[in-house]
Amino acid sequence: MRWEVVGWGALALLLFAAEALAPGAFMLWIGIGAAAVFVLVAVFGDIPLLWQVVAFVLLSVVSIQCYRRWGRPRARPSDAPLLNRRAEQLVGRKVVLQQGIVGGQGRVSIDDASWQVSGPELPAGTWVRVVAVQGSTLLVEAVA
Repeated sequence: MRWEVVGWGALALLLFAAEALAPGAFMLWIGIGAAAVFVLVAVFGDIPLLWQVVAFVLLSVVSIQCYRRWGRPRARPSDAPLLNRRAEQLVGRKVVLQQGIVGGQGRVSIDDASWQVSGPELPAGTWVRVVAVQGSTLLVEAVA
């Protein structure tokens, strides 16, 4: 019995079991590298241990890269990319200033919510357009 063959087979099975217990941890792909070395050692026999380890590392890296390139599920483009970005949904909206912009800061009320705004000095009651979002502050400009 050749112990290096048994060792690589046991390592492959151990890594496959680890993947079953903790899915998504790349153990499957490292296990594929160990299984490939198991086959190489079983078929070709007298491969020095150093070259077995080198082959294991290289084959593990290659299998992980193959998974990353072709095996991962692709994220589908969202039909509502701004769904959980409430402030960004307001860009382009025209609203009336509730508090005039003094020192670069003011407030507006949009859909029962009060928002801090930033922009040029403008009095309360002026119509403004939301042009961008910075954190939770809406950047506005006067509507002509």
